[in-house]
Amino acid sequence: MRRAAVAVAATAMAVSLAACGSAKEADGGSDSSKDAAAKKGDSIKVGLLLPENQTARYEKFDRVLIEKQIKELTNNKGEVVYANAKQDATVQNQQVETMITNEVDVLILDAVDAKAIANSVKKAKDAGIPVVAYDRLAEGPIDAYTSFDNEQVGKTQGEALLKALGDKAKDGQIVMMNGSITDPNAALFKKGAHSVLDGKVKVGKEYDTKEWKPENANKNMEGAISALGKDKIVGVYSANDGMAGGIITALKAGGFDKLPPVTGQDAELAGVQRIVAGEQYMSVYKPYAPEAEAAAKMAVALAHGESLDSVAKDKVDSPTTKGVPSVLVPVVSLTQDNIKDTVIKDGVYTVNEICTGKFKAACDKLGLK
Repeated sequence: MRRAAVAVAATAMAVSLAACGSAKEADGGSDSSKDAAAKKGDSIKVGLLLPENQTARYEKFDRVLIEKQIKELTNNKGEVVYANAKQDATVQNQQVETMITNEVDVLILDAVDAKAIANSVKKAKDAGIPVVAYDRLAEGPIDAYTSFDNEQVGKTQGEALLKALGDKAKDGQIVMMNGSITDPNAALFKKGAHSVLDGKVKVGKEYDTKEWKPENANKNMEGAISALGKDKIVGVYSANDGMAGGIITALKAGGFDKLPPVTGQDAELAGVQRIVAGEQYMSVYKPYAPEAEAAAKMAVALAHGESLDSVAKDKVDSPTTKGVPSVLVPVVSLTQDNIKDTVIKDGVYTVNEICTGKFKAACDKLGLK
């Protein structure tokens, strides 16, 4: 209540001072009052909580992009307080407590476990700290949300797998390697994939992979090969690139003469390199810059007590909160055909980063020079 009252008072004062400044400008006077108000408003503290560091995107892209955006939106006066939970939901709950103690003005939260974080979100809300759910739809009284259309991600993966299988789709069975059940996005990826694949392929084995870990996907894939037989597996739906790496290792060890098509997500460097080499069929490229920009804009607006109408054009319902102002970013199916026009064009990776030693010949063949 105290924080909310201070925020309202500060906003009212800023409006009053800005109006005063405008009047002075009209009279040929100084704009110093307006500048002083803006300066005070820019000095905000943003708590950034990311879920894990197994997936390369969080440290390499999300953190860097959000910090950059916050600086730009606050004239380099905004402070970002960062913590990574390393896939531990209990640790992340403790990190929220720490952020509350440190009196951050707003939280950007990518939940390890969407359900387990709900009570911590409520504590933040009770302390007058608005919460932006980032990438995963956390439960509890969140104020805003940004992610990708996650059901569409699964559809994109399923459609790509069907395209790769062609008329061989009915010749055998596929293995589905879904993500962690603690991640609400994983359920949406699965739903989207099934909406495309069901009735067109036979699912021989399906797994919900604990903690998204590649080593767990590897063990699951070994089990699938043992249960189904290598001659019966025609394709693998993998929910992300990290797991695709573990799956492909298992396929190679399982004695496949030719690897079946394997899907992925996140356009990780190792995944892009496997696509170049022909080991992984596709990944889902999710442009992180617009997602990070949306999170930063919503966080700064909420810290200033401003409306999100100009930023968030969508509404999303969580199991606990209805009509959450949201920004949903579209995704792209990444294959050998469009590497140059996606991750290279957007500056995610350079040709030199992708086309290292053992990938150089494959890159040359694809015209990546």
